[in-house]
Amino acid sequence: MARRLGPDTEPATTPDDLVRALSIDPAVALRSPCPEAHAEQCWNAQGERLTAEPKLVRTIEKDLDKLESQGVDVLRAVCVITCARRLNEGVAKGLSRFDVDLHCMERLAIDIRAREGEKEGCDVVAICGKVGGYDRYPPAFGPLGGRLHAVVSEGRARSEYALPGLGRIAFVRDADDRHLLVSMASLVGKWVRDLLMARIVRYHRIADPELPEASGYHDPVTTNFIELTRLARSARAVPDDCFARRAIGTGVEP
Repeated sequence: MARRLGPDTEPATTPDDLVRALSIDPAVALRSPCPEAHAEQCWNAQGERLTAEPKLVRTIEKDLDKLESQGVDVLRAVCVITCARRLNEGVAKGLSRFDVDLHCMERLAIDIRAREGEKEGCDVVAICGKVGGYDRYPPAFGPLGGRLHAVVSEGRARSEYALPGLGRIAFVRDADDRHLLVSMASLVGKWVRDLLMARIVRYHRIADPELPEASGYHDPVTTNFIELTRLARSARAVPDDCFARRAIGTGVEP
């Protein structure tokens, strides 16, 4: 992974280093919405370490070298980190989680074009998974909203657009299964998500060491985790908006 973070990035020696290197936003921007008294819920990296077995690292390096021999050169991995507070700020503006997901994908495409495309004089071809069940995406665009675009295709299986100054962005059904790089990107995103969720669990285990290992997904264990922490969160004045996502027009949910 250290080889693939980009030529302008220092090698990561800790999980927190890796998260900072992957994020397109600097640490100060990520922490800016956090209440000072509870910032450690998401940003306490104490005890974390990179634990991949050397054999696994060698296997991944060989896989990346094999891809490069076939014309696929993995230059870097990047991500957008969106916390419960940011999601709830979106809810206040009438934006669903799917809208926020879409806007994060747009930001990633714009970031890659700025980092790589301009210096090489080439456009981006961004392949994204379908979000929100949309067939038509421009009305829901955020960072790309208002840009000149041409419809390449729109439908249930694939919606693709050409945008001058960016390239092409496509939203593809079952993209994880159809596109190797999308599948690889999903693994990176899942690693970041699981690491940040583990921090939340550790933070609340200070008050109750018996709390379950919640995933943060919409499942019974996470629902139970929310209920079991309710009184302690209230006593510690942890804002609900920094803990659980609200659905539009309803209460909190995982």
